Amino acid sequence: MKINIKRFNKELSSNAQLDEFNVRKTNLLQALIEIKKEIDQTLTFRCGCRSGVCGSCAVRVNGIEKLACKTNLNENDFIEPINNSNILKDLVVDVSHETLLISKLNLSIDANIESIQVSQEDVKNIDLQSNCILCNSCYSSCPVYEVNKDFLGPFALTRALRYINEKKNASGANIVSNIQANGIWDCTLCSACTLVCPQGIDPKADIMQLQNISVQNGYDNPNMQTFAYGTNFDDDFGGFNPNGF
Repeated sequence: MKINIKRFNKELSSNAQLDEFNVRKTNLLQALIEIKKEIDQTLTFRCGCRSGVCGSCAVRVNGIEKLACKTNLNENDFIEPINNSNILKDLVVDVSHETLLISKLNLSIDANIESIQVSQEDVKNIDLQSNCILCNSCYSSCPVYEVNKDFLGPFALTRALRYINEKKNASGANIVSNIQANGIWDCTLCSACTLVCPQGIDPKADIMQLQNISVQNGYDNPNMQTFAYGTNFDDDFGGFNPNGF
């Protein structure tokens, strides 16, 4: 089977190159390992658990974010590193900036947690958002993050909702404050992040929920414009005239 891999090595060239490989394996990660062992030892990629748990092997296949360990290959598939992150080498990218964005939210659990009773329903409310495997597929697919690297992004905002809904967390108001600028109101709600999440997390729905929580806490959507319409029909100039003059 023939596959194409977009590669980048800044030590050799400032330009990316496209390499074609013939592989026997039909699983993408297994094919990458086959190339590394048998064809080209310089091919660089990340992998860990090899079972879809660690998220380290995320790449783009034909323009769509995928976990290599969970992807079956087709003839002439095009493999490249995930988007919107600095490429270190070949399929390996630097994700330190995304980690920095999360730290801006100051997420934490109260120290005095033993006195707080948590029910199964409480756990259920934060369970899905806790399943993120840090693959960065959501950041790779996000059109807002592509043009604004200060945008907190899908994962950070989903994690913010998880902590706001955490019963043991008393700092929810601070988190709501921290997600206003370059946060929930900058999202276009395009669903790109939701479509590529390998864990079935829905950042779009989470962000919409955060917007509702923000409004309930007195925050306004800065993108909403208020239009004033005249209602004085006796005013020949300032009001609305149904006759058109």
